[in-house]
Amino acid sequence: MLRGIREQPEETPQPAPRQIFQERQRITGLPLYFQGYLSVRHSRCQEFRVYWTELRGTMLFFYEDKKAPAYSQKLDISALTSATSVYPDENGSAQFILMLSNGELELKANDYEGGKEWKGFILTVTELSVPPDESLLPEQLRRMHEVLEKEKKRRITLNNCSSASLTRKSPPSSTLTTMPACFYAVSRQVAIEMLEKNPSWGNLILRPGSDSKNYAITIRYKLDAPQLKHYKVVSKGTSYIIELERQVTLPSLQDVVNYFVTQTQGKLKPYVIQPHAAEEPVL
Repeated sequence: MLRGIREQPEETPQPAPRQIFQERQRITGLPLYFQGYLSVRHSRCQEFRVYWTELRGTMLFFYEDKKAPAYSQKLDISALTSATSVYPDENGSAQFILMLSNGELELKANDYEGGKEWKGFILTVTELSVPPDESLLPEQLRRMHEVLEKEKKRRITLNNCSSASLTRKSPPSSTLTTMPACFYAVSRQVAIEMLEKNPSWGNLILRPGSDSKNYAITIRYKLDAPQLKHYKVVSKGTSYIIELERQVTLPSLQDVVNYFVTQTQGKLKPYVIQPHAAEEPVL
């Protein structure tokens, strides 16, 4: 949620430590193209909120701070329709707006150069071409061309995996997909509160486990009265084990979510925040 306001740190952004980088890579399953601090707001009725932000594939991942291993929000920008020009504000920051099919997202960088870079990299991966901006420096253009080639190769690989899976009776989950839409980097208590507050958004949340190494499923369903249950999901190699009376081993977290949905004949529904909810807008 985009609540509160913080000043962006003044120091030059440095890459996250290797261990954190590896954990983010494992969680997102996407290549890192660009990163740094961004102030974000979903609508003009909100205040800006500062996040350490990563551009991975055509997704923006927002972290509460630079050292957080799991993101708190994410945004798919593959459906970007346009972006406004970068313009400075009275504090020297640079703002621009992403026009998406389901709304707008306003972004603010520390300075004008930073704003141009962010917009340039975003347009590169969404339009699959480096923007013809004469104000971009040669080094910035070189890095954008490198990212362009990486993104083209990623999409070719993704398309090949999708095509190959159509020929199999039981297509395996692609390792290139992101976390399930119902994953939120929240505690057990916060997950319970989310399910209780907005039952129409779903009744199943995937979240980090208490040990921060594994995962957990929190569900809320109604019989005579609302019932809450939590299931541990253990990460082992390239598989995930649901700890039930008889353990179930699956190849991906999306398959874990799908298992609960299919086993309950659709009575469990992944909890997905609705971007146009009447309450507070979210990413």
